[in-house]
Amino acid sequence: MRRDASMSTTVPVPGAWLEAEVAQPPRSRGVVLFAHGSGSSRFSPRNQAVAAHLNGVGLATVLLDLLTAEEDEEDRVTRAYRFDIPLLAERLVGAVDWVARSPELADLPVGCFGASTGAAAALIAAARRPAGVSAVVSRGGRPDLADAYLPAVKAPTLLIVGGNDPEVLALNRDAAERIGGPVRVEVVAGATHLFEEPGALDQVARLAGDWFLDCVSPAR
Repeated sequence: MRRDASMSTTVPVPGAWLEAEVAQPPRSRGVVLFAHGSGSSRFSPRNQAVAAHLNGVGLATVLLDLLTAEEDEEDRVTRAYRFDIPLLAERLVGAVDWVARSPELADLPVGCFGASTGAAAALIAAARRPAGVSAVVSRGGRPDLADAYLPAVKAPTLLIVGGNDPEVLALNRDAAERIGGPVRVEVVAGATHLFEEPGALDQVARLAGDWFLDCVSPAR
């Protein structure tokens, strides 16, 4: 999978400027915002691989750092921010609002892709911006951390979990019962939490691409 040429930019959100990588294929059908998991960044090789597949099927992507460089440095020592779900969600909501103001992206329907704790941020963003988020995909995520926001999530939601990640699978199945809109739990057989097994991440990318195209671009 080859990523389209990406552009580095900064995204203004309340109280911070966030680093991001934006890739926009010609005639994009939608745009997907990535919310990385705890201890990760926009340079996550797993998220970059998924983004490359999405670019290849005609979706723009925004790989976003939800923490500033200073916050990330502190977090690596203290872990003060990685489970601050309200902060992460506030930042992602700000990024959704930024897309709506962006001349290049504003006309595109928006999806959110969240990994680990980023999945909770994605679901909260969908609950808080129901007209602004058309679909959500979670990879090995913690949707349970969205808690009280789950019933307000109306965007179609795909929860992808490894078959050999039993604790997270149980949390996802419980959360799926509380999500207010269409939801599906997809189990990748033989995969563990990071989907490091041969072919597992490719399956995640295909599932995510199909879901976003169906939800943000019905006229495929």
